[in-house]
Amino acid sequence: MSDFGGINIRIAMLSPIAWSTPPKKYGPWESIVSLLTEGLVKRGIDVTLFATADSHTGAKLHAVCPRPYEEDKDMIRKVYEGLHISEVFEREKEFDIIHNHFDYLPLTYSALVDTPVVTTIHGISSRKILPVYKKYNNRTFYVSISDAYRCRDLDYIATVRHGIDIESFYFNEKPQDYLLFLSRLHKDKGVREAIEVAKKTGRKLRIAGFIADQAYFEKEVHPYMDNEQIIYEGHVTPEFKKELLSNAYALLHMINYEEAFGIGVVEAMASGTPVIAMNRGSMPELIRDGETGFLVNSVDEAAEAVQKLGSISRKKCRENVEKRFSVDRMVDDYIKVYETILEKCKREEKRPWGFYEVLGQRPGYKVKSLTVIPQGEISLQRHFHRSEHWYIISGEGLVVKKGNEIRVIPGDSVDLPVNEIHRIKNIGSQNLVFIEIAQGDYIGEDDIERLEDKYGRV
Repeated sequence: MSDFGGINIRIAMLSPIAWSTPPKKYGPWESIVSLLTEGLVKRGIDVTLFATADSHTGAKLHAVCPRPYEEDKDMIRKVYEGLHISEVFEREKEFDIIHNHFDYLPLTYSALVDTPVVTTIHGISSRKILPVYKKYNNRTFYVSISDAYRCRDLDYIATVRHGIDIESFYFNEKPQDYLLFLSRLHKDKGVREAIEVAKKTGRKLRIAGFIADQAYFEKEVHPYMDNEQIIYEGHVTPEFKKELLSNAYALLHMINYEEAFGIGVVEAMASGTPVIAMNRGSMPELIRDGETGFLVNSVDEAAEAVQKLGSISRKKCRENVEKRFSVDRMVDDYIKVYETILEKCKREEKRPWGFYEVLGQRPGYKVKSLTVIPQGEISLQRHFHRSEHWYIISGEGLVVKKGNEIRVIPGDSVDLPVNEIHRIKNIGSQNLVFIEIAQGDYIGEDDIERLEDKYGRV
């Protein structure tokens, strides 16, 4: 078991259940959850993976869903989603952090537990789901997977770009002559546009991925398939995918939307294969234009870029991924996120004047017990987002409020509105103990302005 500053950390990793973790074929979210989970386990961190029962992990596996619902259409999706999510929140006291990769629905449970919840936002399928994210903004923690995909309505604790298992991808400096499309077959992913690029350049195009929109496939893809120039390989296995990536002359990523990341783009470059992508979403964060591929704005520009692929060093494509998109780097980044969350949500904290303990916390309020040692005093301070109510339990204190001094003893209480300048000092010979109830739209310990402090913390 690993520890952070002497605190053993236990993580509940909540994976989606559309596919197994790791997925047998398609499943980008589940793939990242698997890589992160195994990376944390290798660091000695205690992780419990909540995923489908056919998942494989070095962590503790907890499952109520026997298999992925995308592989068994008789399963009622909402039934198993409800059972799956409830399992982790009913066991929340066993964990220090719940790491949610299951979109917005688990957020609706987060206010019912004390354990902090961090959500990696892998994608926002529609702005119609934003009300849930906005409701729990600043009540939980959000991680973006690219700077480009941050929503202006939300606050984020960090951006953590995905990492991949680089050594599992075969570097090939002498590719074949085909272009590759590798993703789900959907209008968003630009399959039709990739076909147009192949037609304009006279290159062979191999298409791999599962059909996400049958009507689109029948109208925009199937009519062009001839098994000579335009070839559909089907929904391929991970091993065949790696073979296709390694041997491709280039990957075409002609997206029609603001993509949050693009794992296939990074996997292609790890194989030494340059990428020609539409200059949208996170693509400028992944591709170094003219060095590891080309960013384009149209089919015509993509066709021109195909003619310039000879200028791209496949070795540099691989080196770029090794430097920027390794699993180790991703794991390091998430460990920093966990450390930050634990610090923000620490239940007991020592201070020069004594210490405090968090007794309870929910969105909008926090209850603490504060102990001030004899002659100790908190700084002269104010808060911009919260009011406080103090109730004296034991000892004798002197409260400064509105410039006035108020002596307090057990049974006394003090109310401090938002922005009220205040301080309390222990003037007795015993510890001064009081209960603090803080209420507001933000109750983090960093909501403080110190005006005077005997311990030099201004």
